Amino acid sequence: MSASTAIDWTKRRAEPSALARLFDWKPFLVIICLLPAVGLLMTFLTYPLGLGIFLAFTDTTIGRRGVWVGLENFEYLLSDPLWWNAVFYSVFYTAVATVLKFGLGLWLALLLNQHLPFKSLLRAIILLPWIVPTVLSAIAFWWIYDPQFSIISYLFVDVLGWRTTNIDFIGSAWPARFSLIFANVWRGIPFVAISLLAGLQTISPSLYEAALLDGSSSWQRFRFITFPMLLPILAIVMTFSIIFTFTDFQLVYAITRGGPVNSTHLLATLAFQRGIPGGQLGEGAAIAVSMIPFLVFATLFSYFALARRKWQQGEAND
Repeated sequence: MSASTAIDWTKRRAEPSALARLFDWKPFLVIICLLPAVGLLMTFLTYPLGLGIFLAFTDTTIGRRGVWVGLENFEYLLSDPLWWNAVFYSVFYTAVATVLKFGLGLWLALLLNQHLPFKSLLRAIILLPWIVPTVLSAIAFWWIYDPQFSIISYLFVDVLGWRTTNIDFIGSAWPARFSLIFANVWRGIPFVAISLLAGLQTISPSLYEAALLDGSSSWQRFRFITFPMLLPILAIVMTFSIIFTFTDFQLVYAITRGGPVNSTHLLATLAFQRGIPGGQLGEGAAIAVSMIPFLVFATLFSYFALARRKWQQGEAND
């Protein structure tokens, strides 16, 4: 009797509806969960990027809808000395700043990885330049570099008496270029240092202990243990650093606005100057689009560096 009752109950049990079965389907749930993120990306990233690429092939100006001109804007850029100057300084600015941030950031990470007093406080202090908003940092450096009110000029002229005139940091091309690089390095070192410090703390101390027993030197431990183990993190950190540095806008625009005589324009600031104050939206968009190959190269460099590291690890494990 009980067996037949159970069979009857299972027969009478309602089948799940189509909607319930749909929500039980894992791919559908994945799509539903991703929809908000995809919507935000489409609204705030894909649409502006697509519109910028479209404008780069038109002669649109502020207040006038443009027409399709094909590659005309890019042909003009190839003959524009200001664009070539911005390309040169963007690459130079990125290369020098990235190398300095890597060297100083790695040194700070190795230092903070030691047993130091007040280590937590030091880490918090080192993070300050990166936490402070970029515009505030730029204003601070603008005052530091000001030819009349610079604290460095005051120190050298009035306190130490090493100079008779104030230092004009941003009054000529190369001093202004290196001044901007210094400001960018000051802001970027904490990001590199803290990221590499996190990587250092994942390395097993037993590796260093075994190397010490084998009589290895500090340089050998760094070369054969620390650096190879940090390489995947280093590739990612350097990729982000290169992208952030190459696309820098706020720091340069707030301190020099591309001057003196357009010598410190990055591609980002030149695109803004042409597109907004200059009103040439098509040219400005073309300059911005010309940055894409450099950014793609930086991303591919990181990808292949990581792939090479994974291949080496797989070979070692075999």
